[in-house]
Amino acid sequence: MPSLYALKPWYTRRLHRFVAGAVARGTSPDVFTTVGVVAAALAGVALALGWWPVALVLLAARLAGANLDGAVARARGVSRPWGFVLNELGDRASDLLMLAGLAVLAARTGGDVLAGLTPLAWVLVAAVAATLPTFVSLAGAGAGAPRLNGGPLGKTERCALAVVAAALPGLLAWVAVVVVAGSVLTAVVRARRIARALAAGTGGAGAAA
Repeated sequence: MPSLYALKPWYTRRLHRFVAGAVARGTSPDVFTTVGVVAAALAGVALALGWWPVALVLLAARLAGANLDGAVARARGVSRPWGFVLNELGDRASDLLMLAGLAVLAARTGGDVLAGLTPLAWVLVAAVAATLPTFVSLAGAGAGAPRLNGGPLGKTERCALAVVAAALPGLLAWVAVVVVAGSVLTAVVRARRIARALAAGTGGAGAAA
C-alpha cells in the first residue's frame, strides 16, 4: 500500500552531500542515529509547546538522521548487526520522545472527550499502538522474513500527523485516533506480507528504517 515511506529514496538522494561528506571524513553511521534521536527530543519539546513550525524542521532532521545512518553505513561498507540494533533503538526512542511531547501538549490544552477518552488518554493509546508495526516486523525478521518497513502509516506519517496536532491542538484526539487506526492497519498489512513471504520461503533481512 502507498505511503510517505515511498519518498525515502528520494529524500535520501536529496541528502547525498551529507553521505559523500561522511564517507570522505570516515564519519560513523552512529553519529546520524544520535542526531536523529536528539532532533526527536527537541521536536518533542517543540510539540509540547505547540511550536509546530519548529517541530516540522526538527522532525525533518529526525527523519534525515534515520535515513542517513543506513545510507552512510552502506556507502562506507560498514553495515553491521549492532548498527541494526542501534537503528531500531533510535527509531523507537525517537517515536516515544515525539509522542511524549504530544502527551504534554494534550495535558496543557485539554480538549473534548472523544469516545469516552480524553485527548491525553488517546495520545497514550496511540503511543502503544505505534509500536505494533515494529513488533510485527521484528517478529517476522526473527522468523526469517525480510524486515518490513513503510505504510500505510509508518514513522514518516506519524511525524506529519504530530505536526498537524501541534498546529491544531483541538484536533489532537482525532489525530491520535488516526495514529491508532493506521498503526493497527499497518501491523495487519505487514503481518499478511510476512505470512506470504514465509509461506513462499523468502528469507533474508531487509534494510532497517
